[in-house]
Amino acid sequence: MLYLVGTPIGNMQDLSPRAVEILGSVDLIACEDTRRTGLLLQHAGVSGKLMSYHEHNKAASGEKLIQRLKEGANVALVSDAGMPSISDPGEDLVRRCIEEGIDVTTVPGPVAGISALVLSGMDTRHYFFEGFLPVETKERKQRIAAVAAIPYTAILYEAPHRLLRTLRDLTEAGMGDRKMSACRELTKKYEEVVRGTVEDLVSHFEEIPPKGEFVLVMEGATPEETKISLTPEERANRIKNLESSGMSTKEIAKTLALEWGESKKALYAEVLEMLK
Repeated sequence: MLYLVGTPIGNMQDLSPRAVEILGSVDLIACEDTRRTGLLLQHAGVSGKLMSYHEHNKAASGEKLIQRLKEGANVALVSDAGMPSISDPGEDLVRRCIEEGIDVTTVPGPVAGISALVLSGMDTRHYFFEGFLPVETKERKQRIAAVAAIPYTAILYEAPHRLLRTLRDLTEAGMGDRKMSACRELTKKYEEVVRGTVEDLVSHFEEIPPKGEFVLVMEGATPEETKISLTPEERANRIKNLESSGMSTKEIAKTLALEWGESKKALYAEVLEMLK
């Protein structure tokens, strides 16, 4: 059995009693940073065998974990903070377990994105989780364009050294007037939530250098912003550009459904017809 165990995003007291029980009983704990998880286990008063599993070794370590699970071992997967598989290589391991018929369950815990969402004061009925934007320029522009067209509250993660770049990129893409909250140090002693427009936050963090990991929560596009009128030629060019970037037909339809506010099913048919 693979256990996806949620860990505190800042405050150690948020580790649940069930999480402590599972971490103390499994045969192996897979984690991003063995030192950090070791401190968490020490705080919880439990011991366990740790194995490194992160973005840079997920292929090799993932195979070892799958083999252990097939042999009947119980494995807990944790991230450095929050729920594994959220902006985390854990999703690859879960997918492999499902393919191999290995049981997977979850031990729920804190999630930074949802915590920031409820603190933002924005619409919580409909929201879109983007996570970290790509660093590379071409893919980054595509994702920012998609976020700009979504009529739902958007949740993004960002590191302090890239925060201003992201805020400026959002402003340049026409989102400078949108409401946003920037949350840092959630659940910790110096928890901070800065609210205003995207442009307000640019000014704020130009004056006060950002520190700590951030969760950005931004209001969605208005009906006027989501109305996109393209000629057949423009639609065809957009589809071909996405294809040339390496996207599959399914991925193109999903991206365009967000950008154009149209049915993914109808767009899938359109893309198939155009690319056949």
